Amino acid sequence: MDSNYSKLEVKDGNIQFRNSSSRSILPDHGNGYLNPHNADDLDAEDIDFDDLPLIFGESKSGSNIYGAVFNLTTSIIGAGIMALPATMKVLGLVLGVILIFLMGVLSEISVELLVRFSVQCKATSYGEVVQAALGRTARVLSEICIIVNNAGVLVVYLIIIGDVMSGSLHHIGVFDQWLGHGFWDHRKIVILVVLVLFLAPLCSLDKIDSLSLTSAASVALAVLFVIVVFVVAVIKLVEGKIEPPRMTPDFGSKKAILDLLVVIPIMSNAYVCHFNVQPIYNELEGRSPQKMYQVGRLTTVICVMVSASTAIAGYLLFGKDTESDVLTNFDKDLGIRFSSALDYIVRIGYVLHLVLVFPVIHFSLRQTVDNLIFEGLNPLSESRKRCLVLTLVLLGLIYLGSTMIPNIWTAFKFTGATTAVSLGFTFPSLIALRLSKEGNKLSRMESLLCRLMLTLAIIVSVVGVVGNIFSIDSQS
Repeated sequence: MDSNYSKLEVKDGNIQFRNSSSRSILPDHGNGYLNPHNADDLDAEDIDFDDLPLIFGESKSGSNIYGAVFNLTTSIIGAGIMALPATMKVLGLVLGVILIFLMGVLSEISVELLVRFSVQCKATSYGEVVQAALGRTARVLSEICIIVNNAGVLVVYLIIIGDVMSGSLHHIGVFDQWLGHGFWDHRKIVILVVLVLFLAPLCSLDKIDSLSLTSAASVALAVLFVIVVFVVAVIKLVEGKIEPPRMTPDFGSKKAILDLLVVIPIMSNAYVCHFNVQPIYNELEGRSPQKMYQVGRLTTVICVMVSASTAIAGYLLFGKDTESDVLTNFDKDLGIRFSSALDYIVRIGYVLHLVLVFPVIHFSLRQTVDNLIFEGLNPLSESRKRCLVLTLVLLGLIYLGSTMIPNIWTAFKFTGATTAVSLGFTFPSLIALRLSKEGNKLSRMESLLCRLMLTLAIIVSVVGVVGNIFSIDSQS
């Protein structure tokens, strides 16, 4: 399948595009943009793709590297880490921690590949780089994956907010503890109020850089959650109040084996941020691939540490009673001093975190829907009316989804086995393998890693889907 991207050549001091497999592309001149006035001095054979900007044109101010790290970190540290303690219950601590680190490393590699080949074909969105490598049909499929994945994640956020604040079948909510029984017992009402008063105003913003401060606050709240949970777990461990955790997977029953089949796809949800890589890159000040690699690596370190700490501490605290959403476990006495205060800090803090994460995930969802439905029209940032209408429609559909799906485990095990794996590993691997034939060659190790990620993604998808089907059949 032929790629349809253009490359640049210099002729008579001017920049021109041409279709070719040669490496005649212009480098960055210090600020992430092309300088046509120096075009005559370029040696095309010495050009490195990693020095190229993703966006060509007039330099504009954007977010700094820390703002980009906060936005990318926020794309990862959402509701996904709330399901990680439950995965420890299935996998055991040793295998669980190994997989958390492995998934983080592989995700970072796939992000760098995505940036690298987006530069090569000058793509400004996930769908564009997929189309350059795999064609129009693959682009539509990738955009559908983004829509399903992001909508599913946002539905999960609303479910968690509702469960924590209004309670669920087996757990009491914060409002009940504060105010007793009332209309706030109804999850649908609580979610609707939060959606209208807090989420809609943030989601109406049309630039992801506008969310840098809220993203920084959300990361701080996530770190606060991890610190509190980890400190409580250490205190109880020292006092001998924690049961010895299982270190290896349980193969003793059919249910345990089925849980094992569906839990690995759930872990793949924990690092999927690829749909926001290009939007964040596009607004990065002085953007260059090397700068985005730094953003990705800082983000990975933060997210691996937060994910591993949450998974270990949450499982140590609650053991075999760990819920699919570990936040719901914090409605009971933790067995230490100031237990009630710590319960409130953990639950309310993380609800605020999800409120601040929600618009970052919604941003790429709205952009992708717009690209898919209104392709060819002016950018969404230039049409305020279209932006607001799309925002309202998407928020309405997400709200309906949150009232129909029973819990986050149900949502995560399906999106993890399908869309999350595809966006995080399948498409980036295929993009790299295909576009490397056009000029930006992969090393032997990089090619091997791409094939390994692609193989693992296919296995995880097949095993996850089969496991989900058998799990549903077993429950029925």
